[in-house]
Amino acid sequence: MTQTSSTPSRRGFFALLATGAIGAVAWRYSGGSSAAAIAATPAAFRLTDAEWRKRLSPQAYSVLRQASTEYPYTSPLNNEHRNGIFVCAGCALPLFASSTKFDSGTGWPSFYDHLQHAINERADVSIGEERTEVHCARCAGHLGHVFNDGPRPTGLRYCMNGVAMGFHAA
Repeated sequence: MTQTSSTPSRRGFFALLATGAIGAVAWRYSGGSSAAAIAATPAAFRLTDAEWRKRLSPQAYSVLRQASTEYPYTSPLNNEHRNGIFVCAGCALPLFASSTKFDSGTGWPSFYDHLQHAINERADVSIGEERTEVHCARCAGHLGHVFNDGPRPTGLRYCMNGVAMGFHAA
């Protein structure tokens, strides 16, 4: 049977698969583009890597300093419904008012707005598609991502890692 150019060959398929695997491994061991961006971001609250590791739990360090993501439905903050303020776990900067929190059904604490001067955003292409990364304006810690599928009045969904935040009840 003659193979046409529109039909992928087995060799081409495995070459594509291998290229993707090599790229994923290289990205993982390089710390990902977001981790490098965190390290390069000027921040008002700066610590050495050793100081960050001492200050944060291993999981919080992985998220805040290496742009990792916690597993969905694992954060107690996902079920936090009291009045108060969600703060950065790295530097305690107030980030989100509890009045803007909503249940997105995603498994991560979600908000439709942030407090003024609390966050910065940057493009994130670490998974091969462009997203908008959200990080703390004071310490540049990775918090999560913002999407355009949230409720009114903003239409935004700030999908945050709970381990990257703390909560102070009002």
